[in-house]
Amino acid sequence: MPRPGPKNLITDVAGLTVGHATDETARTGVTVLLCGSDWPAGVDVRGGGPGVRESDTLAAENLVGRAHAIVLSGGSVFGLAAADGVAAALAARGVGLRLKRDSLAIPIVPAAVLHDLGNGGEKDWGLAPPYHGLGMSALGSAAKEFRLGSHGAGRGAVAGRIKGGIGSASLDLGAGVIVGALAVVNSVGSAVMPDGKTLWAWAFELDGEFGGSAAPAAGMDLSDPLPDESRLAELGRLQAGANTTLAVVACSADLSTAECKRVAMMAHDGIARAIRPAHTPFDGDTVFALASGASRLDGRIRAAELAGIGSAAADCVSRAIGRAVHHAQHE
Repeated sequence: MPRPGPKNLITDVAGLTVGHATDETARTGVTVLLCGSDWPAGVDVRGGGPGVRESDTLAAENLVGRAHAIVLSGGSVFGLAAADGVAAALAARGVGLRLKRDSLAIPIVPAAVLHDLGNGGEKDWGLAPPYHGLGMSALGSAAKEFRLGSHGAGRGAVAGRIKGGIGSASLDLGAGVIVGALAVVNSVGSAVMPDGKTLWAWAFELDGEFGGSAAPAAGMDLSDPLPDESRLAELGRLQAGANTTLAVVACSADLSTAECKRVAMMAHDGIARAIRPAHTPFDGDTVFALASGASRLDGRIRAAELAGIGSAAADCVSRAIGRAVHHAQHE
């Protein structure tokens, strides 16, 4: 039976590091996932109000289909500037594509943002939003170990009516194939059942990673209306793009850009299992997928192995969401 990797983090996929930068005054932040090189990548957007950068760059029919880093940020449209900071810093390191031998390196840095502008932090930044600098700081802190809960892009996140945050999980599928996920939970839907404590993701917990989540009580009404609709409307969250769950899944297999897209599509199931409702008109739900290429799949059963990776990615996303909320509630 597959078990979590050594750290139970997305960085169990060798070559991948993660860094956070947090602005406590503004209650926002940035998270950067740095690839070991330019990795094949895909993206799938299913929320009704996404905020993304370079998503078409990862389309299988286009030229590049690879990424040097992925940026997740608070700040709504302002947060997209975090990817500018990361791109500038990577170029200064000589990381990126080169159109000519001596030309400036061109890093491919797709990004997605969530809306945390109404969380009470000081956002009176005028003409100088902090995200460019936060992106560079997050890149500079990228490491194998990183914090879960209200940190980085998850600092100002809210999941339904409780604190959201950032979480991660992994699975070792054997034969050298590791799958991991990182999720930032800022959803209009709820991560907990109507009792206010049982995680929708409870059935996917491994090794007590949510604190030993108990099964839901028998007879509980498990319908999934929007939580506290009147309160959400008052807070301005019932608007397109005002809420979002962002995820990145990664694996060690030698996937193509098109196969990464399929894994990203399958991984969205992990959001739907852990948050209800998901993929609403008010959310910007987006999943990126990355592949290091360290492990070769068997060409005879490649499609079946790809399906297994996508299924594991969905489970990791559900567990990452559960861990995000659990850590945010217990900080």
